[in-house]
Amino acid sequence: MDFQTLYQELAQSTEMIRALLAGISQEEAQIRPAADSWSILEVVCHLYDEEREDFREHLDFIISTSLNTGLHRQNEEWHRIDPQGWVTERKYNERDLAEMQKMFFEERAKSLEWLQSIRSADLEITYTSEFGSVTAGEMFACWVAHDNLHIRQFVELRRKHIERMAGSYDVLQYAGDW
Repeated sequence: MDFQTLYQELAQSTEMIRALLAGISQEEAQIRPAADSWSILEVVCHLYDEEREDFREHLDFIISTSLNTGLHRQNEEWHRIDPQGWVTERKYNERDLAEMQKMFFEERAKSLEWLQSIRSADLEITYTSEFGSVTAGEMFACWVAHDNLHIRQFVELRRKHIERMAGSYDVLQYAGDW
């Protein structure tokens, strides 16, 4: 695993997310295209919580296990997360979009700074739990892949917005197959 490549991917995905959120109103951000899907606002809140409570913390935990130098660990044990449950439990869709964007991008900046401080860490360090084993490099790669998953989700949500705006016009076929 190449640390610098993963770092660059995470930094670039941050800017893609920023661009995909540009111009989205609070009202638009709260629309769920289907009952079982997330709104843009819920995705932003999810990214914020994952930034603080999952990827950075768990990567630090893996690296710190061998170095005994945890920077962001909240617990001595690998803690469980509940991303699906948090959507309703933490009332994501009732939050303020501008505030949540600000909070996410602040946390991401902290993450990117922290990552630079561990750039020489051994990414082959492995943590084994009841769920299996994961290396620091795998956790970092999952963090980058997670961003890509939600970038795709933002694109799909923005497409739904265009479809709503187009209304009864059946012109979107001209744009190409979706």
